[in-house]
Amino acid sequence: MADTDVPGTDCRTMPRRARGLIVTTDTGPFTNRPTQEPYRVGFLLIENFTLIALATAVEPLRMANQLAGTELYSWKLLTATGDYARASDGITMVPDASIQEEHSFDLVIVVAGIDVTRSFSRKEVNWLKLMARRHVLMGAVCTGPYVLASAGLLDGHACSAHWECLEAMQEGFPRVQTNNRLFTVERERMTCTGGTVPMHMMLSFLARRHGQELSNAIAHMFVCDRVREEREQQPMPMHPGLACAQPKLAEAAQLMEANIEEPIELQELAALAGISRRQLERLFLKHMGCTPSRYYLRVRLNRARRLIKQTSCSIVEIASMCGFVSATHFSRCYRKLMGRAPKYERMEFCPPAEANDTLPDTMASLPSSSRQALKRARTEPTYGTFESSDSG
Repeated sequence: MADTDVPGTDCRTMPRRARGLIVTTDTGPFTNRPTQEPYRVGFLLIENFTLIALATAVEPLRMANQLAGTELYSWKLLTATGDYARASDGITMVPDASIQEEHSFDLVIVVAGIDVTRSFSRKEVNWLKLMARRHVLMGAVCTGPYVLASAGLLDGHACSAHWECLEAMQEGFPRVQTNNRLFTVERERMTCTGGTVPMHMMLSFLARRHGQELSNAIAHMFVCDRVREEREQQPMPMHPGLACAQPKLAEAAQLMEANIEEPIELQELAALAGISRRQLERLFLKHMGCTPSRYYLRVRLNRARRLIKQTSCSIVEIASMCGFVSATHFSRCYRKLMGRAPKYERMEFCPPAEANDTLPDTMASLPSSSRQALKRARTEPTYGTFESSDSG
């Protein structure tokens, strides 16, 4: 059914302001272009980009045009060479053009996904620098901020990115002011985390340019009951049981996540959470099935796993970053909990081609695109972690 056929959301029922040419209601780099001409957006697709991030960034622009009854926005999908772009789920997209052609954009948004540190080339970095020199505004979604940072285009800027690549950005680009917010709009940069968050960033972007009424109308069309705000924090990786756990337990877990390089003693942790150490231990045993010390160790080792797979830091450096007094102690703990030594974890990051083509017999019935996507996901820090997250 066409969008305009949805009961109660026909464009003819929209207020005049939402149907006609809409006047910018804010000022700043993302709002100062006359709305009488289509605002031109280029989406640079990095190999293994996440399809959901692209879709949730593009669709608000399409709906803005539909509800306004005019072309407020135009957009193009771009790749480095003009060849097909493959998403992380194996689906291929046909781009509109390559970056080698001449373009005139108001905004360029980098869309990336898994294995971002190895998925882009110098050609894309140089093109982004060229666009910035032409005063084109820059945006990025999911792990796309890593590409912008590699081009030096986020130095001195606040930046949001998917939590899975935050460690890599913090260690690799110390001049970038990374944060844990859902999205960040600052000066000439617009960055956000992944999943459905690009939609909320774009709704905020549209509200700045055209007013809240159009933004709300688009959210209504997408059956989005709440538009998330920029200052909201993205959920960090935690045990699934913490989402509905006792508030003090969640607070203690958040303190652990925030204090990895210099772990907090349990007595101090309990005091900061406003409970006794004995209460803290009872809460963890009841809701998590493990002691606070065991959970804290898992948090530190999960961060170590991300650093091993996403950075070139040595094992000794990673041990120190994750609060271990020696590389030997770190390796012993890592092997016991993760089932393999850190050095073998890093070897898995760059598996031989023949090993990368093998999958368990249980995967033989999967469609080829699913198998290929699973192979590519093997280098991700979260690969195969769901089952082990419940282990005591």
